[in-house]
Amino acid sequence: MQREYPSRPWVGVGVVVWRDDEVLLIRRGSQPQRDQWGLPGGAQALGETLFEAAIREVQEETGLLVTPTGVITACDGISRDETGRVCYHYTLVEVAATCDDHADPQAGDDALDARWVHVEEVHTLIGWDETLRVIMVSAEQRRAPGGSR
Repeated sequence: MQREYPSRPWVGVGVVVWRDDEVLLIRRGSQPQRDQWGLPGGAQALGETLFEAAIREVQEETGLLVTPTGVITACDGISRDETGRVCYHYTLVEVAATCDDHADPQAGDDALDARWVHVEEVHTLIGWDETLRVIMVSAEQRRAPGGSR
């Protein structure tokens, strides 16, 4: 099935990767949202669990190995063309993960750039309100009693 102008939604996995109080961001190299900063992630493959998809996507896009810690939330990513026709539709499952590797991420696959950003500064790079919301929800979950750090 094709991703552009699909006949049904795709399942996508977005990953909020934490290293202390920093979040891993990538600058997207493909549509939708090309050249915009966001979370690493991508389409889930057939036979792959959400956590397996999260690990694979982060490694492909940044070279880092992560440990998924839980599901944050789910949301819709729907883009329409100028006529109103749906050109992209993803059901996005947002996964929290940690990274013990203190190496710098290396942009790979369809990421143009990758970097660690302090959680208080993500709003300076992220343009999509839903991505900001997901990061803040994950931050709150981490601060809650019993939350994963």
